[in-house]
Amino acid sequence: MRLHGLRQELAHPRTSVLVCLLGIVGGVIAAALIILFRLCYEWLHNSALDTLTSVIQHEWLARFIMPLAAVGMILLIAFLTGFKHYRMGIPFVIHRVKMFYGYVPFRTTINQFFGGMFALAGGFVVGREGPCVHIGASGSSYVGQWLRLPYNSIRILAGCGIAAGISASFNTPFAAVIFVMEVVLREYKIHIFVPIMLAAACGSVLTRMVFGEVNELSFLSFAAFSEWMYIYLVLLGIVLGALAALFNNQLMRVMTLFRPFSMIWRLVLAAVITGGISILLPQATGADFESIEVLFTQQPGSWLLLSLLVAKFLLAVFAIGLGVPGGIMGPVMIIGMLAGALLLMPLSGFVDINDYTSSFALLGVAGMLTAVLHAPLAALSAVMELSYSPQIILPAMLVIVPAYVTSTQFLGNRSIFIRQLDYQNLPYAINSIREALEKTGVLAAMATDYKLFKEAPEPAIESFLAENPTTIVLQQKQLEREIQFRLVQYDVSLDHNAQALDYVTIEGLNSQCTLYEVYEKLKNARSGAIYVYDDSEQNIVGVITWNILQSFLQRAQY
Repeated sequence: MRLHGLRQELAHPRTSVLVCLLGIVGGVIAAALIILFRLCYEWLHNSALDTLTSVIQHEWLARFIMPLAAVGMILLIAFLTGFKHYRMGIPFVIHRVKMFYGYVPFRTTINQFFGGMFALAGGFVVGREGPCVHIGASGSSYVGQWLRLPYNSIRILAGCGIAAGISASFNTPFAAVIFVMEVVLREYKIHIFVPIMLAAACGSVLTRMVFGEVNELSFLSFAAFSEWMYIYLVLLGIVLGALAALFNNQLMRVMTLFRPFSMIWRLVLAAVITGGISILLPQATGADFESIEVLFTQQPGSWLLLSLLVAKFLLAVFAIGLGVPGGIMGPVMIIGMLAGALLLMPLSGFVDINDYTSSFALLGVAGMLTAVLHAPLAALSAVMELSYSPQIILPAMLVIVPAYVTSTQFLGNRSIFIRQLDYQNLPYAINSIREALEKTGVLAAMATDYKLFKEAPEPAIESFLAENPTTIVLQQKQLEREIQFRLVQYDVSLDHNAQALDYVTIEGLNSQCTLYEVYEKLKNARSGAIYVYDDSEQNIVGVITWNILQSFLQRAQY
């Protein structure tokens, strides 16, 4: 009974204590899974190279073998779970949230957990936020499936898991909330915003308890700019917008070029490229921020920065484009840092560049994230949290706007997530009617004061309708192999052979469904009804007529 009350409340698109608790539960579960994932891959990453070096005796050969060994394990996991379930990452999660209320197949989650763990430990230039988002969305939405919550609340739970995943990856809870609303859900509703905000906070708190309070990018501090430098920031944004468009285009080119090849050969090629470049430039492997911190503390020269930028760019494009499981945001942030620091070099004759290296690295992150993901608000909030400095707002805006405009208007670049979704033929766009109706569960709209007749004769039903003309009347009819339910109403047609009562066979929907499923059942006839059942199709808990559905559409209280 308590669960029924919980489901009834969560079916409404409104802010409540239960929705807040939903966000906390989703955030805690997602954060716990992400903490486990991070502990596993960090342990594996720290021990793998040492183990290989002790066996092989040559560090360069160990670096070359590591990606190949990682690919071997990734393929083993894919074989055990089924290669058809090798779909993962943020674009796939966006597709599942939009089209399937956040339901993520369990086998893809297993693939993402272990595949992402081996990819990160193997030194591929992929981000951990991709696996964290996938794992977080899966873990939190599974709770909703287990409790049989309404689909609209399961979608919110999936959003909570995504927010917790981003927050746990970069320790940026506010940017995580904006990312979910701006990139994944693409809407701002208060009843969605509140639980997602709580989930992001839970993700950040729990990961800080395990990994410490220090932000991984705390080594980047922001220094105040002179006003004349603002003009240069516009040029910086234009260059970053062009670099982001180049990155997206080359990534899609690699994906398209190697599409005819099997997944095995694509992953092996990615491992060979990663291992080969790691021999020449060991600092180029991985997308963790520790190596970048060491680099920035040493005040690198322009040639080293350029070499690392090119190497990271190529390794990220080939790793992600060839299907290595991992995220894109981590590599984009590192490429942005390197590009920002490198683009500071032309000002060496006017300012002390050592004072502004961290500042330009942060602005590079803002410009690249904006232009690659098409998420300007998320990029702005991310650099604010990473720098712990409100003074970065104006300079970041002066970089973000030209980067976005250059990338989209002049170079025709689209969000990399949207391009990946189109490439994989995964639908993500829904019409306005569906978007509005999917926010409300059938439990919130159904009429419960209906009358059900089982074996009553027609005169008894007609007599009841005469006394209660506004009551919804159903008739249960026993067929040979099934039970059929019919809506009974007066026949108002002008047919001379018409009977007093009209019997319309109606279909049933599970109590987890939303009003959109009702609309799909009734939209052709523009009349009739559906019945809502709970555990079994014979256990009717309510009825929704076309008139009830129409009233919800006309209210527009979404």
